Amino acid sequence: METSRRERTAGARRWWALLGFGAAVFVAAAIGGLGVRGTSAEYASLEQPSWAPPSWLFGPVWTALYAMIAVAGWLVWRRVGFGPALWSWIAQLVLNAVWTPLFFGAGRYGLAFAEILTMWVAIGVTVFLFWEVSRPATLLMLPYWAWVTFAAALNFAIWRLNS
Repeated sequence: METSRRERTAGARRWWALLGFGAAVFVAAAIGGLGVRGTSAEYASLEQPSWAPPSWLFGPVWTALYAMIAVAGWLVWRRVGFGPALWSWIAQLVLNAVWTPLFFGAGRYGLAFAEILTMWVAIGVTVFLFWEVSRPATLLMLPYWAWVTFAAALNFAIWRLNS
């Protein structure tokens, strides 16, 4: 009976941890969004490359990506706890939170480009470290890395077109 109770407690702890990872990602997204409400009008007013997506696309894409980022971090935590892989996950998440205020809030497109390149590298390190721990977590991070690759190219193009 004691073993069953211990297993239930451990199971509940795992699910609470998933909520914690979701909350961490939500906080990063919220910090990134502080003070940058109404960015769709600003985005539309920028000179953009022909391949730039419409502003309405970013919300659904980022919602899906943030969910995958949270689950990926949780899967790694379940396997190895807090270690280099999760510290890398935290670092890329902090960099993610910083980009939006730089690009939209401050209008510093060149600095935002340098920052997104740093974030891209941090995501790559995270993917590499996750590969050693959890293949499903790695696969969940790949769409995010691909989107940030696209976002970096878009950031660069907008910077060049608007400077």
